Amino acid sequence: MSADTTAAKTDDVTLYDVDNPASVIEPPRKRTKKTPKATRGNFEMYGWLFMRLSGIVLVVLVLGHLLIQLVLDGGVSKIGFAFVAGRWASPWWQAWDLVMLWLAMLHGANGLRTIINDYAERDNTRFWLKMLLYTATVFTVLLGTLVIFTFDPNIR
Repeated sequence: MSADTTAAKTDDVTLYDVDNPASVIEPPRKRTKKTPKATRGNFEMYGWLFMRLSGIVLVVLVLGHLLIQLVLDGGVSKIGFAFVAGRWASPWWQAWDLVMLWLAMLHGANGLRTIINDYAERDNTRFWLKMLLYTATVFTVLLGTLVIFTFDPNIR
């Protein structure tokens, strides 16, 4: 055989051949009927997808909120207790603010969870930072939801 038609071989795997320059690489593990099912879920993929979708919805909600509150309703000088009481008398505005609160908190918590996973080196530190994050998120969402639904404009 000439030098240009010989194949370089390493551990019975052809690295190069003139007739077939790209050898077939076997997968590291083949699935068979006996291969156990994967135990890992797709949580990270769903978290990534949630960030993209909630970001789009949040842009619409926040820009709509700013447009209505600041441009169409006369600006910051008109916002006060009576203004909020008038807004939250309508279930439409309660739902708008509730969805904005929930999405903003969950979107932000998911982003911070990712940052904690990336930068906290020790497992113990990562665990406690995430517990603090989850506690603050749940507390803020519950308190904000309580305020939106139990707001009483006649309080003295």
